[in-house]
Amino acid sequence: MRKLSLLDIGFFIAETEASPKHVGGLLVFKRPINSSDTFAHDLYADLLTFTDVVAPFNLVINFSMTAMPAWRTADKVDLTQHLFYHRMPKRTKQSKHTKSDQQVLFDFVAKLHEPMLDRSRPLWEVHVIDGLPDGRFALYQKMHHAYADGVTMVRWTEEGLAKTARSKNITPIWTVKQSAYASSRKKRTEALMASGWSSLGGTTRRVLGISRLAAMLALESIKLTKNAIALPFITTAKTPLTGQVSSGRQFASAGISMARMDAIRKRTRSTLNHIALTCVDGALRRYLSDQGVELRQPIIIQMPVNLRREGEKTAGNKIGIILVELSPPTDDPYIRLRNIGFSLRNVRTMIDNVAPEAIESYTIIAGLIAQVAELLQLSDSMPPMGNTLVSNVAGPKQHLYMRGAKMEEMHPISTLPPSNLLNVTLFSYAGDLFFGLIASDVLPNLPRLAKYVEEAFSELERSVGEMSITP
Repeated sequence: MRKLSLLDIGFFIAETEASPKHVGGLLVFKRPINSSDTFAHDLYADLLTFTDVVAPFNLVINFSMTAMPAWRTADKVDLTQHLFYHRMPKRTKQSKHTKSDQQVLFDFVAKLHEPMLDRSRPLWEVHVIDGLPDGRFALYQKMHHAYADGVTMVRWTEEGLAKTARSKNITPIWTVKQSAYASSRKKRTEALMASGWSSLGGTTRRVLGISRLAAMLALESIKLTKNAIALPFITTAKTPLTGQVSSGRQFASAGISMARMDAIRKRTRSTLNHIALTCVDGALRRYLSDQGVELRQPIIIQMPVNLRREGEKTAGNKIGIILVELSPPTDDPYIRLRNIGFSLRNVRTMIDNVAPEAIESYTIIAGLIAQVAELLQLSDSMPPMGNTLVSNVAGPKQHLYMRGAKMEEMHPISTLPPSNLLNVTLFSYAGDLFFGLIASDVLPNLPRLAKYVEEAFSELERSVGEMSITP
């Protein structure tokens, strides 16, 4: 048996049919030149032969009345229960006028993303999607959030793909040995003893860190500080972005080249996060305006932060979630950028001065309150932690390949936190930054929001280009 962290256990406690807690990724490939039309189906058939399934993909969750939940190794993993093949139907001329080919794929994947994973077997699936236009196919893979956070999932995916088109070997994600799970019994015992000693120090750091964080929140609440950290459960609940999470899902994505991002970053001395959140802020305000909502205060986002030390490659989840105020209302994209930069710098200072254990505890406590509200069907009336959740995951900088097929796009598809009907994941891959938007199906016209993200960037680009910026 392998123990779960408190955060990993929390994902199981929070999980319902309406709000499953798995994360996914959509990988879009271009078939090699002169390859057969059966390329994707042949690939699927080959994948079924890789029956040497390693941890965590061979682990099943074990619940007990006398002990904490733990992972156990499955007696057998039947790949036909985890690996699936789909062929997209050919589109009619009439259907092409209503939706783009890309959005049709996104709609299809959103349906695959809806159902909970079966807890009686290992908690992952991979879907091969054939029949996309122009010789393309896709892989959609999902796994339970208790297996891994987004950073870890991306690393596992990258390790299973080739760096050149010449390599024809296949290394499916469920066969990539992970050091965090593959250690010997002796090493696991040594690690357990080490963790026992470190937990003593960790408890002290946790208590001191929580005390410091509580002091920061207290000072912020009585307005003696500004933007040290946004306070939870103070934002308005009266927007289409928040409420009781329902079971239907929809997905959309926006994409902006990193070259265009870098041009603004260098000119304004901003970070990628500053620019991306400026686009999200502008797009959300325009989208809310379409729904008749004009916010007079800053949008507040939940933002996951990676709590791993540099070089640490542990499995499971090691993240915290903090709240960040975006910009007060403004029609000037450059002022919006500067406001968000100011807010993020203050948040960075807070993170650097608080122990990771304290941020983890804060995340669990605040998340538990939000989860109780959702389980009691109170999310439509109780203020949410924030207006939405926005995360940023760095992906591979160069194109990757599978049996010579070039991966052209890589889209993140996350889960919805309690009381939030929208989750935005920023993901960089091979010179592009993708904004993955996963939402409840009650949120109106999600593709329009994706379009607004791209238009908000263009507005910022024009604003910066037209002004003289002093160093």
